[in-house]
Order: sequence, then C-alpha cells, then structure tokens
Amino acid sequence: MKKYILAFSLFFSLPAMANTVPTELGEFKDWTAYFYKEGKNTVCYMASTPKKDEGNYKTRGDIYAIVTHRPADKSYNVVNFVAGYPYKKGQKVVVKIGTTSFTNLFTNGDNAWAPDTATDKMLVESMKRGERMIVEGVSARGTKTKDTYSLAGFSGAYKAISEKCK
Repeated sequence: MKKYILAFSLFFSLPAMANTVPTELGEFKDWTAYFYKEGKNTVCYMASTPKKDEGNYKTRGDIYAIVTHRPADKSYNVVNFVAGYPYKKGQKVVVKIGTTSFTNLFTNGDNAWAPDTATDKMLVESMKRGERMIVEGVSARGTKTKDTYSLAGFSGAYKAISEKCK
C-alpha cells in the first residue's frame, strides 16, 4: 500500500509530470523504480520512504528519497530528498551513508539537492554500497529531523532505471 501512496504523491508533486502517469519498472526490496513519458522523452526515477523518521513535530507530509535519470537532458543520478515540511532557509541537509557524510546539500521548500553532478554521483555510489542512509534536516520552525532509509534493493532499482533510461 505504501508504494502506491508513494507513486501517487510523487505523481502530483513533480510538476513536469503534469499529464502523464508513472509506470512501475519493479519493486526491489525497499526501493521502487518507475518511468514516465515527458512528451517524447522518457524519464526514469526510483524512490523510497524512510524506515524510521524522528523529530519533535506534530504533523509532517510525505517523506521520500528519489534518484532521477533524464537522458534527453543528459541528466543522470539526480538525488532529491523530500522532507514533508519546508526546510529552514539557508540550512544545509546532512546525509550519512556508512562512514561517509555529505554536508553540502542545499534546500528549496521541502526539497534538498546536491550542489553539483559530482556530489550526485558520489551519493549514488555510496548508496549502492551502503546498508542504510540517514538524512538530517531542520524545518522552518527549527525542528530537527532524522530520517533513516534502508538501502536494500537500491542497486536493483538503480539498474532498472539505468537500463530503461540509457
């Protein structure tokens, strides 16, 4: 059930997908791979929700991590974290995978992004090798959050989107 909610919420939260419906490529343990058509172009993405979300908050929207390939734009490995709340302006998001930390992710609304393609690529490589990923952020109200994702199935989902969007 959660994967259908995820696909539904992603469908309505990604503006580029306005008139299209994502098709599932497969479920790979804790990650699900999808693709959709944007005009004549194919866009592939994979997504997961955290196994555990922590923070002293009353309500919070959908939380997920996404990796997207847009071959028509020559854009691959774009990593995006959606917090389910607006991030505090100017606050960096920290991602920890094993002993590796990424401390330079910038925020816009409820999204966090890597600052460049090199960081996206390093994030994806770490996610392939890791077992879990921790994403720490601060809401506009100053609430600290910590979301723990399983990376089980990440490599399988990544392979599926990479084969579909070469």
